[in-house]
Amino acid sequence: METSTEGATRPDSRPVAAAGPPATAGPAAVADTVVTTGAPAVPPASLSPSRASDFMQCPLLYRFRVIDRLPEKPSEAATRGTLVHSVLERLFDAPAAERTAPRAKALVPGQWERLRESRPEVAELFADDPEGERLARWLAEAERLVERWFTLEDPSRLEPAERELFVEAELDSGLRLRGIIDRVDVAPTGEVRIVDYKTGKAPRPEYAEGALFQMKFYALVVWRLKKVVPRRLQLVYLGSGDVLTYDPVPADLERVERKLLALWDAIRTATGTGDWRPRPSKLCGWCDHQAHCPEFGGTPPPYPLPVRAAESGGGQQGRMGPD
Repeated sequence: METSTEGATRPDSRPVAAAGPPATAGPAAVADTVVTTGAPAVPPASLSPSRASDFMQCPLLYRFRVIDRLPEKPSEAATRGTLVHSVLERLFDAPAAERTAPRAKALVPGQWERLRESRPEVAELFADDPEGERLARWLAEAERLVERWFTLEDPSRLEPAERELFVEAELDSGLRLRGIIDRVDVAPTGEVRIVDYKTGKAPRPEYAEGALFQMKFYALVVWRLKKVVPRRLQLVYLGSGDVLTYDPVPADLERVERKLLALWDAIRTATGTGDWRPRPSKLCGWCDHQAHCPEFGGTPPPYPLPVRAAESGGGQQGRMGPD
């Protein structure tokens, strides 16, 4: 879900092309990627942390991304997040003694080239930078974020059980939850730690609960899959050099499950009725879809799915917080 915007912290949004505030975006992955290929619209069938956050932030944004699949431009912040994530993942390919800050920084140029090859659209970010000065500054900032990680964790003492782990679980209700976990550590005694890297700054304490929503989502999926409650959830904020930890208990995850079920009911109602309401906030300034948003004088594209009469209670869209 990134840099916190006061009062409106969002979980990490993974697509390189995701709209939103300066972001902590990880590698684009199937769990959260917004498809914009013009494929026929289909009703949503699963929920990821990013898409859950979209709906809570603004139901109309969820519609634009999931139902309409409107294209979104890449951003420097989100793309840098993707680059940093890929460097930290690749560093663990090296033997423990060779996981040093200089080696990690040396990975940045090559991972940037790989990213450009796999996602050519990111080259648009620096199309107006013929001398490469802005690109050089951008890469240098990525190197600083990578270097800061070594002040927060010692990779020579870590042997992750999983990196960039795709997880998916179906709840008893039939709701499918899915996502990508940056890193999973398993202690010799079996305790599980879920770790997520953020290239933004840590939120203020009063907004920490919102930042933990993504992690509790992952913990719920792991619990349902493995029958084990993760011992610790850990957010590593490279932008500010902070580490936020939380030790969940089953009651926490049960509350998250109830919240997600209520959220999914609201999404299904909106899908069936076509009633996707905008929810204006300070995050609107980062949205790519103002031209289609009624709050900015725009008109949404024709709704591509069948609709039925609105159900009572549909006006509750978007009022639910993260936990």
